[in-house]
Amino acid sequence: MAAASPVPPEESRFSLRRLWPLAVLAAGLALFIALGLDRYVTLDALRENRQALSEWVAAHQLLAMLAYMGLYAAMVAFSVPGALVATLTGGFLFGTLMGGTLTVVAATLGATIVFAAAKSALGDLLRAKAGSTLQRMEEGFRENAFSYLLVLRLVPIFPFFLVNLAPAFLGVGLPTFIAATFIGIIPGTFVFASLGNGLGAVFDAGRSPDLGLIFEPQIIGPILALAALALLPVIYRRFRRNA
Repeated sequence: MAAASPVPPEESRFSLRRLWPLAVLAAGLALFIALGLDRYVTLDALRENRQALSEWVAAHQLLAMLAYMGLYAAMVAFSVPGALVATLTGGFLFGTLMGGTLTVVAATLGATIVFAAAKSALGDLLRAKAGSTLQRMEEGFRENAFSYLLVLRLVPIFPFFLVNLAPAFLGVGLPTFIAATFIGIIPGTFVFASLGNGLGAVFDAGRSPDLGLIFEPQIIGPILALAALALLPVIYRRFRRNA
């Protein structure tokens, strides 16, 4: 197993100035909650404003796409609640294919902002202060970072924001984080974008969408199979090491 990369002394010292990226993101979340903006990220709000939104998107399609991506990326970056409703909204406004694509790109961008902020603020400091046990854990995670991250994105066992933060403290590289995040969130995102695409009929019928759709065997089964495939390189490396 490769040794952990040494951390330069200047990067291992604590400084309040290093915390400003995380402080900005935390302040954004606090402001979102304080202003009660969460009331606009609900299915009821979408139901009430769907006509106006649809008309605006039809009249300003490119601007609407850019605005949607910017708002979605900001929601992920500031870790504000409502990403699922936003994904449904993307499918409703832009259709399954375009809505899903815009969401995957925006979510990856927002997650990358969180990752980069955490890595620059605390990542190197925590690595420098970590004991030997944590360093070995870090080395093991980094060795299989893409596979582990891909599984965590495919099967959201942990909250999305936590999976954005943890790799920053375990020495994961930025390209690996971006690639695993982008690929891993595609299946679930398109499931919910497809559900959002049919929201008009659901609203007209006076019903609410079935958000448990992703747990249907025909949907969750292939996703779990992809997660298992993602772990094959990890299993193979361990098998060779123990052989």
